[in-house]
Amino acid sequence: MYNPANQYRCTIIRGKSQSEMDNLLPLYANIIDTVCPCKVDEFKSKFNDTFSSAFTIAPTLKTLNNHRTEIAGQLFGMYYTSDDGIVYPSERTLKFLSDSDTPAFFKDICYKMQFPNGSQKINTVKERIDSKINIRQFPFILKVMLLAKSNNEILTKKDIGYYILNSLDVLQGIANPLEVYDTIALDKKNGVERSVGSGSNANQHINEQINLLELSNLVIVTNGEVSINPHEIATVQIFASMYEQEPAFDVYSYDLDSADGRKAFYTDWDFYFSQLSDRAKDFDTSAEALGITVDIENEKTSNESDRESTIAIGDEGERFVYEYEKRRVTDFNFRLAGKVIHLGKTRGLGYDIQSVVAKNGDDADFVKYIEVKATKRVTAPDINNPNWIDTLSMTRNEWVASQQHKDSYSIFRVYLVRDSVIMFVLTDIAQKCKDNLIQAVPTNYRLDFGNTAVDEVINHEGGATENA
Repeated sequence: MYNPANQYRCTIIRGKSQSEMDNLLPLYANIIDTVCPCKVDEFKSKFNDTFSSAFTIAPTLKTLNNHRTEIAGQLFGMYYTSDDGIVYPSERTLKFLSDSDTPAFFKDICYKMQFPNGSQKINTVKERIDSKINIRQFPFILKVMLLAKSNNEILTKKDIGYYILNSLDVLQGIANPLEVYDTIALDKKNGVERSVGSGSNANQHINEQINLLELSNLVIVTNGEVSINPHEIATVQIFASMYEQEPAFDVYSYDLDSADGRKAFYTDWDFYFSQLSDRAKDFDTSAEALGITVDIENEKTSNESDRESTIAIGDEGERFVYEYEKRRVTDFNFRLAGKVIHLGKTRGLGYDIQSVVAKNGDDADFVKYIEVKATKRVTAPDINNPNWIDTLSMTRNEWVASQQHKDSYSIFRVYLVRDSVIMFVLTDIAQKCKDNLIQAVPTNYRLDFGNTAVDEVINHEGGATENA
């Protein structure tokens, strides 16, 4: 029988604030993608050096190591080390680099997170095994929250902390969501308030885990109350359906008393946690899931193909910038509106949208070129924070276009955040690089070679292979 008074503290790796984690993720990802694959010692020095150079005041060595090993490594699972000592970017990192979907990144983390796990020291892991801890905590939380929602109840952080995340019966997998919810409801009805207690370190770890759920866009926290994000109900149900499933990684199958067993445990965990879950394809975050209404101009215009191209825009960031530019130019001079053209599907140009200056002066109808770089996240960027930093990638064509068109070229950094769209405009990238306001780091190599560099030619004809 479920007894919430059986309390047990399960800790996780400490992260940063929500906004810091939203800000740091693209920086981590681009550094790891740039320096990997490489040997462990090389990864340590290159990550630390590159990360440090991104800040005006260099972080301490302890802080650098914390970012690399504990947050990017153990908490985020952004890289793994092979048996031969080579560090590789994780599948999760590569997916984020391709889609810039921060909530999807955190959904995948929450989906694979479990107790016990390989992010803790061996004595902590063994102690949890001795205590028979065995739970996928996030599916369990969301299942209880769905039960509460069906009864028009909202749980608090204190409820989730005391009755679930700090409950030994839950952590051992011997309590079920219904009896947990019934106990919470009965206590509320009787005016009984239970909490882990102020000043307890357990509260910090409870908050850390709820932060991960909020960064995943699955829950919304308001004044200590935690509610399910109604726009993400389908994903919440995917999670909740897994509450009865055993943790996917079997910690109990390892011999943690032997050196070889411990090495295999940590190596296997790092690889397992770094790989995408089998439901990752279901975790993509739409603008609507962030509470953003996508307003597309559907009225017939004299230029029907222009209207069709508007509807065909697949990228939400490009869509918002295109609509913004159409409105801006139309408000200035409706005759110029037809010069706003979406070109995102045209490869090799180095920009997504062609527009016009549309400001008072002789250059009002001069062409301007816009490259859109969109990202989805829960928190809004704070441009007034002196430590704020962001990072993005450019293709060679985009870089060449920025150098060629100079102050006629802009990058619109589009942040699709909860209930809002924020756009930062960076103009004249070439000059800003010269002024050290932007750091541009080349990350790709092109090899040009002639016949003198060729060591072997292999012909494959008719199924037979011959050296030529």
